[in-house]
Amino acid sequence: MIKKNNLYYPSEEIKKDAHINSEETYKEGEENPVAFWEKAANDVIWREKWDESFSHTPPYFKWFLGGKINITESFLDVHKESDKTAIIFCPNSPEEEERKISYRELYREVNRFANALKKMGVGKGDPVGIYLPMIPEMVFALLACARIGAMHTVVFSAFSPSALKVRLQDTQAKVLITTDGYNRAAEVIDLKKNVDEGIKETSIEKVILVKRGGNEINFTEKDVWWHDIVEGESDDCPAEMMDSEDPLFILYTSGSTGKPKGVLHTCGGYTVQAKATGKWIFDLKEDDVFWSTADAGWITGHTYTIYSPLLNGATTVIFEGVPNWPEKDRFAEIIEKHKVTIFYTAPTAIRLFKMQIGEIERSLESLRILGSVGEPIDEDAWEWYYREIGKGKCPVVDTWWQTETGGILISSLPGVGPFKPTFTGRTLPGLKFDIYNAEGKSVSANEEGDLVILPPFSPGMLRGVYKNDEKYRKTYFSEFGENIYYTSDTAYRDEEGLIRIVGRADDVIKVAGHRLSTGEMENVVAKNESVAECAVVGIKDDIRGEVPIVFAVIVGNKKAEEVTEEIKKVLMDDIGPIAMVKSIYIVEDLPKTRSGKIMRRIMKKLFTGEELGDLSTLANPESVELLKNVIKRDI
Repeated sequence: MIKKNNLYYPSEEIKKDAHINSEETYKEGEENPVAFWEKAANDVIWREKWDESFSHTPPYFKWFLGGKINITESFLDVHKESDKTAIIFCPNSPEEEERKISYRELYREVNRFANALKKMGVGKGDPVGIYLPMIPEMVFALLACARIGAMHTVVFSAFSPSALKVRLQDTQAKVLITTDGYNRAAEVIDLKKNVDEGIKETSIEKVILVKRGGNEINFTEKDVWWHDIVEGESDDCPAEMMDSEDPLFILYTSGSTGKPKGVLHTCGGYTVQAKATGKWIFDLKEDDVFWSTADAGWITGHTYTIYSPLLNGATTVIFEGVPNWPEKDRFAEIIEKHKVTIFYTAPTAIRLFKMQIGEIERSLESLRILGSVGEPIDEDAWEWYYREIGKGKCPVVDTWWQTETGGILISSLPGVGPFKPTFTGRTLPGLKFDIYNAEGKSVSANEEGDLVILPPFSPGMLRGVYKNDEKYRKTYFSEFGENIYYTSDTAYRDEEGLIRIVGRADDVIKVAGHRLSTGEMENVVAKNESVAECAVVGIKDDIRGEVPIVFAVIVGNKKAEEVTEEIKKVLMDDIGPIAMVKSIYIVEDLPKTRSGKIMRRIMKKLFTGEELGDLSTLANPESVELLKNVIKRDI
């Protein structure tokens, strides 16, 4: 990498081998976005080509109308005789034998299970629930559903029975795929117990169990073992012909209020976008070993742990455990052992590695690209990631996208750049973004506003909210009209056109009439070497309207009082009097999801007296009680 002022650029060696290495691709996408995506669509297997590329009747849009496709044909059938490794499975315990699954074996495993599902009566358009940890059967189950045209709907295995129930009730799925239990770090998870509770008052008729935990379970008349139903099944299952706009999967995403939204993605556009974005952003090639640390319970796991690496003929790492157990550098051990070339993880994980390890002693020479996902990354974490993990040679592709977009839509490309710490980067070629003020007008450089997407929208974006058209219209196409997709994120552009995501729109607070970004404040607080993690929320104030509250997790030998004073000073120095905080709480942990998102809405509700709602999505629900106790002591 080459640094010029505050920007980083790819070296000539990186540019030489990159799929995209010049500005010409951006020009091509800007001149004719629809033709640009048509070209990308020719890179996947179609049974029949489309009649019309893009159709738009606001707020609805479609891509590749009339095209016939099955996403699995573009990798299972293409590589069905290949002994190349498709999946490296790293179990929770390093003492358990790892498993390498070839493309040939993957083809056969998927087809056997697909045939078993068909014998159960599962067919095209049927929803199928999947409630599994990150084991090979998670991949087999997703792909088997896609193979026969059934809609997979994955529920994160750490979700509670109530979270499982509400999703199964919404889809009315009749089949649920799960496991008897599994280990996560030193903990034994009795997933079957959750299932027995979660399927009550749902349409579930059959529960398919993977034998993984080996623990005692309550085996009922609804239960069947995975290994029993696949025994004797043919390893040949022709892929179901799907219309481009047929549903591929439903994935639920939580909103600030109400029940989760079932985001619906379709076959053709998602396939095109999943392959193209992996190829462009991660420069994916067939000899790459790609490790996205995301669970398939999240969209990152769908697109970049499973579909995109396989669509690009690469090897993907499936990791069952946690990256700092049983040793703090478990993630580095996996990278070293399997010669991972592309590593994609969350800022939360990066900060954890930095705090627990500091300097990396293992050889990470195989790495050539690093990625960040989940929330804006602070400058200190970015620099450490670049220096310690990437050894100063790997492009760091910070990525913006949502469950709703299906794939990454903003990121500087590794063969072009430039890269700037804390800035996500450039809009992908073939897409149109803007940043609006409250009146719906474009803002100037370095002025914050609402991030929006303009038509033609990307092929892999959502086509609706399952069974809730009103929610689709209201959430995404009402703020600035039916022709503009509202992301609910705030952002700004610098003079080079690089985009920085500031945070969610509800993470912007108004102090005495001035807009203040909690994300900007967090970036300033995180500069303190004693601060491992932090979060800022705004609460109501009778005089100033809203005031910021800081939560900080600290490390090192400094006393909490000393760090508190340092935080106050740096906020005053870097932002000004407007950033004068009401309180600074030094805490043990911050509530966050397994994907690493800090749940600021929950922290804010601790001051409003509102119901906190379902905490089942949290990786550490116990942190909420700890926060309550700290706040009570202050009061």
